[in-house]
Amino acid sequence: MPLAAMHLLRLLILLALCWPAHVSGCRGTCGLRPMAADDGTSHVVGGTDAQPGAWPWIVSIQGPWRRGTGHVCGGSLISPQWVLTAAHCFTKPSPHLPSRHITTWRVVVGATRLTQLGPEAQVRNIKRLLVHEDYSSTSQRNDIALLELDQPVQCSNSIQLACVPNASLEVSELTTCYISGWGSTMARGEATPVQRPTDVLQEAKVHLIDLNLCNSSRSYQGAIHSHNLCAGYPQGGIDTCQGDSGAPLVCKDNSAEYFWLVGVTSWGRGCTRAKRLGIYTSTQHFYDWILEQMGLSPAGTAAPTPQPAFPSTPLQTPRPTPTQSGGFSSFPLLLQKLVELFTWLQELLQNLREGLSSRMDRIQCRLQCTMTISCRGSAC
Repeated sequence: MPLAAMHLLRLLILLALCWPAHVSGCRGTCGLRPMAADDGTSHVVGGTDAQPGAWPWIVSIQGPWRRGTGHVCGGSLISPQWVLTAAHCFTKPSPHLPSRHITTWRVVVGATRLTQLGPEAQVRNIKRLLVHEDYSSTSQRNDIALLELDQPVQCSNSIQLACVPNASLEVSELTTCYISGWGSTMARGEATPVQRPTDVLQEAKVHLIDLNLCNSSRSYQGAIHSHNLCAGYPQGGIDTCQGDSGAPLVCKDNSAEYFWLVGVTSWGRGCTRAKRLGIYTSTQHFYDWILEQMGLSPAGTAAPTPQPAFPSTPLQTPRPTPTQSGGFSSFPLLLQKLVELFTWLQELLQNLREGLSSRMDRIQCRLQCTMTISCRGSAC
C-alpha cells in the first residue's frame, strides 16, 4: 500500500475513534443507555418521570380505538424488527383485540412523552402477533408474546435493544432492578374509578423477591408459577399498574453498565398493595421459544454471554472485556465504537478491493485492445 494511503488510513482510524458515540445501527450491543446520566440522576425511586432516553428499549403499544395516545401496553425492543410483550394484552374480551386487527395497531419507539413524540421517536405498524401457544388467560401461565414490526427500527442514542438472557444467567444475583412504563400512576379506588395511562414515562427501582416468599400463605398462596418473577417491596408503595402490562423489568449487577431484560410485566392483585407484589414473566424461561418464533434455532444460536462476538445475533450481546482476574469489566461504549469501526473498515476494504478489481479489469482490457491494434498494424 502506498505511503500516502497508509497515512490516510491511520487518520481515518483516529477520526473514527475520536468521533462522538452516536449509534448508527442496532448491531453489536444491547442493554446500554447512552443518554442515562452517569451520576444516577435518571434513577428516582418511587415512580417518577423518566428522563429522555433513560430506557431506550421500551415501546408503547397503541390501539387505534383508544382515546388520547392510544396506549394499551408496554413492550421491549429485542431486535430491530421484534418486540417482546405480554400475551394478555391481546386476548381480553373486546371486539378490537382479535389478531385480525393487529395490523391497525402501532408501536412507538424512542418516546418519553406520548403526546409529544419528538424527532427521536419512530413509529411502526405491527405485521404479525405471536402469542404463546400455551397461554392461559385464567391462570396467566405463559403470559408472553412477540410482535413483528412492518419495518426495522433504526437504533440511536434514544433507541437501543434489550438483552434477553438465556438459562446460564443467575438472575437472582442481579442486585439493581428497575421497572418502567406509561401505566396508571394511581391504584383504582373511590377517588380513581377509571385508571388511565400517564403521558410521561415513569420509572422506579424495585427488588427481586424470592418466589417462595411471594407464594406464601400471606401473599399469593401458590398462584405464582415457576416461570414467573416477583418484584417490588413487601410493604407496597411501588409497583406496576394498569397500562404497564408487557413493559420491561430490567436488572444488572452493580458493577455492570448494561441491563438484562429479565421480566415482562404480567399481573398482580391491585397496585402497590402490601404483600401483593408485581408478577413478571421470566424471559430467561422462554429464551428458546423466543428464538424459535423469530425463525432462529436455539441450538445454533450463541447464548448472550458477556463476550464480544461477530456477527451479533438478534438477541444481542453486551460488550464487557476480560480482566486479568478472569472476570469481566464493562466498556460497552468504547467497544461499540470499535465494532462500528471494524464494520466500517470491512466495508471500506471491500469497496477498495472491488474498485481495484474493476480498475485492473479496465487496464487489462485497454492493454488487450492496444496489443490487438498493434498486431493489426504490423506484419505479425
